[in-house]
Amino acid sequence: MSSYLPSALLTSLEGLPGFDRAAFEQVHAAGERVTSLRLNPAKLQEKELAEKVLGSLSPVPVQPVPWSQYGYYLPQRPSFTLDPFFHAGAYYVQEASSMFLEHAIRHTCNLAQSLTVLDLCAAPGGKSTLLQSIISTGSLLVANEVIRARAGLLADNISRWGAANVVVTNNDPRDMARLPGFFDVMVVDAPCSGSGLFRRDPAAVEEWSPENVALCSQRQQRILADAWPALKEGGVLVYSTCSYSREEDEAILDWISTELEAEHVPLPVEASWNIVTTLSDKRNCEGYRFYPDKVMGEGFFMACFRKTGGGSWQPGKRRGTLPALSGKDREKLQPWVRNVEELYCMEHQGDAILLPPDMAAIVPVLQQHLYLRKAGVKAGQLTSRELVPDHQLAASTLTAATVPRVALTREQALQYLRKEDPAVQPAVKGWALMQYEAMPLGWAKILPNRINNYYPKELRILKEI
Repeated sequence: MSSYLPSALLTSLEGLPGFDRAAFEQVHAAGERVTSLRLNPAKLQEKELAEKVLGSLSPVPVQPVPWSQYGYYLPQRPSFTLDPFFHAGAYYVQEASSMFLEHAIRHTCNLAQSLTVLDLCAAPGGKSTLLQSIISTGSLLVANEVIRARAGLLADNISRWGAANVVVTNNDPRDMARLPGFFDVMVVDAPCSGSGLFRRDPAAVEEWSPENVALCSQRQQRILADAWPALKEGGVLVYSTCSYSREEDEAILDWISTELEAEHVPLPVEASWNIVTTLSDKRNCEGYRFYPDKVMGEGFFMACFRKTGGGSWQPGKRRGTLPALSGKDREKLQPWVRNVEELYCMEHQGDAILLPPDMAAIVPVLQQHLYLRKAGVKAGQLTSRELVPDHQLAASTLTAATVPRVALTREQALQYLRKEDPAVQPAVKGWALMQYEAMPLGWAKILPNRINNYYPKELRILKEI
């Protein structure tokens, strides 16, 4: 059996808990691809609609991911690009092993409370959308990405998910230290050597080397040390990588336990899941290894800690406020936004921004210390007479039920998503929400002799059928 895996990698893994070299090489040589996704519970509250979405993706019943309430395996990989449900934010295509984050959060946090959560290395948004789906509506998620271009992709995926209680930031991990003791939960899916994704991306093998593993281990320590002050005393750290290497996994757990004020938190793991429990060499910190020859998923590693010192956030005397909309401008939102009186509505550079009330006091603090790429939901641009609705409002769960809607077939929906004329003749005039199977896709303006398609140019489908 030929293997494209680096011999240095295989040798380095010998003796690690759960490592079976023959089975490991065989599963990589087979080249099987596991496809999984996670449904958006905020947009698929009706069981029938969720079943319709899954049924459209697979002609046979799908299999649940055992450690995720909303995760499912698909028997084959469809064209997500040509699925209107995907563009409507009905689901997120996410690797199944990484959905274990849901299990970790459920067993280390009281999700009935309002939590302040940081996803430190968040792009493209898989873990952020997962976190948003399980925290309470009164909680705040800060999704951060240091690379500017990737922060833009993260913001787009958060907008598609439709939630208002998320702030997207574009900062280096060291910037988080400006907020000492601010977060209840810190998720660090650290940049790594990527060996856990070799089956999914064989080209990544060429970039692997023992030297790169060592560099990644040093970078992981720097990221954790830089951001650690932002976690409050008693707060939870979830550390993960998509690497098999001990230097990036168990050795980092020992480093966290030794260098930071942290104690490891074990998780209950069902034997049937075939996840391998491992202990770090020096401090016996418990971690969890995912091998593709044992689980339906890619290579992954995760561990949890609780911070034992450091105190909590103490707001300073300087308390910023967000500029609230005037009563006249709030009236312009009434036809567009459901329960607008329950939201905090602010103005930013001529746009109306919608936030949960609890975020109104927190966002100014974040603004003082971080670069905010996105906060809440942009309702639209305010003019002297009306609101010009934004795509974020269409993608959110905040649109008023009274907004005119136009139902599209699948073919018409794909035309709309290509920013073409969907060739419909609706009875409504003016602004309308274009929908597929009752799920909003975006805005169009219905004129007497044509339809103006307002789907964002940068999001349009370029792929042909």
